[in-house]
Amino acid sequence: MRTTLRFWALLPLVSLVAGCGQPSENEDLTQYVDPFIGSSFTGHTYPGATTPFGMVQLSPDVGNHGWMYCSGYHSDSPIIQGFSHTHLSGTGAPDMGDILLMPVVGACTFETGDAEHEGYRSFFSHDTEEASAGYYRVRLDDYDVLAELTATPRVGIHRYTYPDTDEAGLLIDLSHGIDDRTDRSRIRIVDSQTVVGMRHSVGFVSDHQYYFCLRLSEPIKGAESLCDTLQGKETDITGLVTKMILRFPAKHKRPIVAKVGLSTVSEEGAMRNLEAEAPGWDFDKVRKQTKAQWNDYLSRIEIEPRDEGQRISFYTSLYHALIMPNLISDVDGSYSGWDHQIHRDSTQNMYTNFSLWDTYRAEHPFLEMLYPEVNSRLMCSLLEKHRQTGLLATNEYGQCETWCMIGNHAVDVLADAFLKGDTSFNAEEAYEAVKHAMTCEHPKSDWGRYDLYGYFPYDCSDLESVSRTMEACYDDYCAAMMARALGHEEDYAFFSKRAQNYRNLFDARIQMVRPRNAQGEWKEPFNPNQLNAGNGDFTEGNAWQWTWNVQHDAEGLISQFGSTEAFMQKLDSLFFIDPGELPGHEIAVDVTGLIGQYAHGNEPSHHIAYLYTLAGAPWKTASIVREVFDKYYLAKRDGLCGNDDCGQMSAWYIFSALGFYPVSPISDEYIFGAPQLNGATLHLPDGKTLTVKATGLSDENKYVKEVRLNGTPLPYRSLSHKDVMQGGTLEYTMTSNSGE
Repeated sequence: MRTTLRFWALLPLVSLVAGCGQPSENEDLTQYVDPFIGSSFTGHTYPGATTPFGMVQLSPDVGNHGWMYCSGYHSDSPIIQGFSHTHLSGTGAPDMGDILLMPVVGACTFETGDAEHEGYRSFFSHDTEEASAGYYRVRLDDYDVLAELTATPRVGIHRYTYPDTDEAGLLIDLSHGIDDRTDRSRIRIVDSQTVVGMRHSVGFVSDHQYYFCLRLSEPIKGAESLCDTLQGKETDITGLVTKMILRFPAKHKRPIVAKVGLSTVSEEGAMRNLEAEAPGWDFDKVRKQTKAQWNDYLSRIEIEPRDEGQRISFYTSLYHALIMPNLISDVDGSYSGWDHQIHRDSTQNMYTNFSLWDTYRAEHPFLEMLYPEVNSRLMCSLLEKHRQTGLLATNEYGQCETWCMIGNHAVDVLADAFLKGDTSFNAEEAYEAVKHAMTCEHPKSDWGRYDLYGYFPYDCSDLESVSRTMEACYDDYCAAMMARALGHEEDYAFFSKRAQNYRNLFDARIQMVRPRNAQGEWKEPFNPNQLNAGNGDFTEGNAWQWTWNVQHDAEGLISQFGSTEAFMQKLDSLFFIDPGELPGHEIAVDVTGLIGQYAHGNEPSHHIAYLYTLAGAPWKTASIVREVFDKYYLAKRDGLCGNDDCGQMSAWYIFSALGFYPVSPISDEYIFGAPQLNGATLHLPDGKTLTVKATGLSDENKYVKEVRLNGTPLPYRSLSHKDVMQGGTLEYTMTSNSGE
C-alpha cells in the first residue's frame, strides 16, 4: 500500500512531483527535450507548448486534412495556418485543433496561386523555429511577426512581436479544426481587452467542445467579423461567427501578449482558469514556471547515456510519455462529463484522451511505476466515465468514445493499478466495471457469439476477428487476476478459461493464428503476409505479427508449436525473412519500423523481442533491442519509425533502456532484455531510489553476462515489480559474448 498516495491525490496538478527527489536544483533537463523528434515521417508528434497532462496543447498547425496531419504539424509543410490550443500527440487519427489564433498584418488576403497559402497563412522556415519543453517560437515570413508560445495547464500564452505598423491584427478562427468541422461556435467581445466564445465540432471525435476566454495586453481598436454559414443551418447570429480579426496598433515593435484560457464547461470557467493560472502579463515568468514544472517531472529519472544523442532521445521519450491523457476539469473542479452533463469534483482532476489499445502495453505500467499518483487520477477518470455512461473507455478522445480500436483495455490498466497497490478507488466497484466490460455486449465485443464458438468467427462477427480474439484473451486474463485477488473464484475460473481461447485460432499446420468461420473451418484462401488495417481479419497487421500476441501465457504459446526449438525457429523467421512487398501496405500505413516482418512502428509487435528471453534465449532479445535502438529512435525530426501513440512508443524506449519490459503488463514481472544506458537513477515514490548500472556497456558489449540486485545474482529472466519499488541497485555486467 502506498503511504503517500492519499496525500498526493489532493495536491494541485502543478505540484504533483515537488520534493520527489531531484538530482540537482540547477540541472535543466528540459534542454535535452527536442519536441521536433517525431514531427516528420509518421511520428505524428507536435512541437508546441504544453504542461504534463495539461488541458492546453498550444502548437502551430501547418496542415489540417489527412493522415499526415494527425497532430496538426508535419515538418514537410512550408506554411503555418495558425496556432491552435488542443492537439493529440502521436495518434493515428486526426482531430482537435480548437481555437486557432493567427497574428496578421494588413488585409491578410494573398493572391499567391497556391491554394494551401490562400487567406491568412504564412510561409516559415525551420531555421527560425525553436522548441523545448513548454516553449515554441517561429518567425512568420509573410508578416514579419515573431511568434512565441508557452502554457500553463489550462491557459495558452502567446507573445507576438509585430513589425512597426498600424495594421497589426489577430485573427480568431473557430472554423479551423484538424480534419473535423465546426457545427456551432460564437465569438463575443466583452471589453476592450477581453473576448470570449466557444467551438463545438464533430469529426473523428464525434462531439466535443471548448469554451475560451482571450485577454490581450493591448486594447482592441477595432474588429472585423467574418460569418460563415455552417452546413446551411439556421441558428442565432452568434452561432455563425467563426472568424474575427481584432485590430490594434503595434508601433515600436512592442510585443503583444494574448492569454487564452480554456474550459470544457463555460466561458466563465475559461475566465476563472485564466485568472487563476495566468493573472499577469509576464510571458517569460510563465515560461520559467512551466520549465520548472517539466523539470520536476523529468527529474524522476537521471541517466548516464552512452552519448549526447541518446540523452536527447531518452528525455524526449520521457517528455512524450508525460503529455497524455489530458486534463478536462476547471480550477474549481467543474468539467463536462462523458454524459455531456456538467459535473464537479473538487477533490481531484478529471482526464480524457485514453488511447488504451496503445497505452495499456507500457505507458500505463510506466506511469504506475514512476508516477503512480498521476496514474491513480487516470484510473479515477476511467471509473467516473463508467458511472456516467455504463461503459469503460476503449479508445476515448474529447470525452467521446470512438470505438476506433479493439479490445477492452481499461480492464487491463485498472487491474494493473489495483494489483500493484493503488487504493485511490473502490476495488469492488472497479471490478464490477471490469466484469461488465467483459460480459455485456457493446461495439466490437459481441460476447454471446464469442462464448458460443470460443473465438470471433470471421463470417458472422465484425472485421478484425483474429485480432479481437487475441486481445480479448488478454483482457480475460486481466479480469481473472483481479477476480482472484478479490476472492471471486467463480469469475476467476470463467475468465481464466476464456483467456485460453487464442488456442482455438492457432493452426498447427502453418504455426500461425488464422481466421475460422462458425463451422470451425480455416479461411481459404489465406495469405499470412496480407496486411489489414481495420478491413480484414487482423488489426493493423498480419498473421506473422499477431501470432505472438499472447502476452499472458508465453509457455502456453510455446506449447502450441510442439517444442521450444520449433517456437524459436518460427520466431527467428519473423525477424529474419525478407517480407518483400507486403500486400495491403498502402492501407496499413501504421506497419513501419520493419525488421523482417517485425514492425516496431506498431504496438502489437512491442513485446515480441522479449519472448526470446522467456524461451531461454535472452541474447536474441538483447540483439533485437539494440537494433531497434540504433535504427528507430534517433534524435532528429524523422527519428521515430511510427506513431508515438500517446506515449506508448516512448514508454517502450524508457523501459528497454533500463533493461526490462512488461511483456504482460499486469503481472509482477518485468522481463529482462539488455540495458542501453550506462546507468540510471529512478526516484521512486516514498523516497526510495533504484540505481541501474550497466558495467562494460559498449557497441560490442550488448549482451548481459550477469544481473545482480543489491549484490545478489538474479536469474536472467525477470525482475519483480515489488523489487523495483523497494529500490536498491540493479547491476548488469555486459559482455560481447552472446552466450549461445
